[in-house]
Amino acid sequence: MRHNKKFNHLSRTSAHRKAMLSNMASSLIEHKRISTTVAKAKALRQYVEPLITKAKNDTTHSRRIVFQHLQNKEAVSELFREVAEKIMDRPGGYTRILKTGARLGDNAEMCIIELVDYNEAMLEAKEEAAKPKKRRSRRGGSGKKSETAEATAKTEAPKAEAKEEKKAEATESKPAEKTEEKTEEPKAENTAPVAEAEAKPADSVKEETKEDKASDEEKDEEKK
Repeated sequence: MRHNKKFNHLSRTSAHRKAMLSNMASSLIEHKRISTTVAKAKALRQYVEPLITKAKNDTTHSRRIVFQHLQNKEAVSELFREVAEKIMDRPGGYTRILKTGARLGDNAEMCIIELVDYNEAMLEAKEEAAKPKKRRSRRGGSGKKSETAEATAKTEAPKAEAKEEKKAEATESKPAEKTEEKTEEPKAENTAPVAEAEAKPADSVKEETKEDKASDEEKDEEKK
C-alpha cells in the first residue's frame, strides 16, 4: 500500500527518477531556464530549491551534500559562486514555471522553468512599476515646455517688430504719393480756365475801347 506517498513517481523507477531530476537540476543551474512538461517541472522544483537554499552557506559540508545530489562539479561550482550571490536576499521561491501550451503528439502540458533572479525583462518591469510616478499638472505646463515657449517668443519678437516697421513705412509712403498726385492734377486743370478767363476779358476790353472811340468820333462829327 502507498499511504501518504503523495509525490509524483513520473511513471519511472526510483533510480531512473533520481537520475532524471539530478540531470534536470544541473541543466537548470547551468542554463538558468529549461523547457519540460508541467509534471516534471513541479517535481524538479521540489528537488532543486532545497539545494539552492543549501548553497547560501558556502562550506565544504554544504558542497558535498549538493554534489551528492547533482553529481556534477561544474553545476556545483556555478551554484555556489554565481547563483548563491543573486538569491542571497530571497527567502524562497527561487524558480518560476511559465506554461507554454500543449505538446504535439501526446498533448502533454509544456512549460518553461527558470530561476527568478535571471529573468532580466521581468526584473526591469518590476523596477519600473516600483518607481513612484510623477504627477503631471495642467497648470503652468512643464519646465521644458515653458523654456521652449520663451525661446520661440524671443526669436519671433524681432521678426514681428520688423514686419510692423515695414507695414508702417509702406502705409506712410502710399498716402504721400496719392496726395501729390491729387494736388498736381487740379493745378493743371485749373490753370487752363484761368488763362481762358484772362484772355477773354482782354479781347472784350479792346473791342469796347474801339467801339467807344468810334462812337465818340461820330458824336464829334455830328456836332460840327
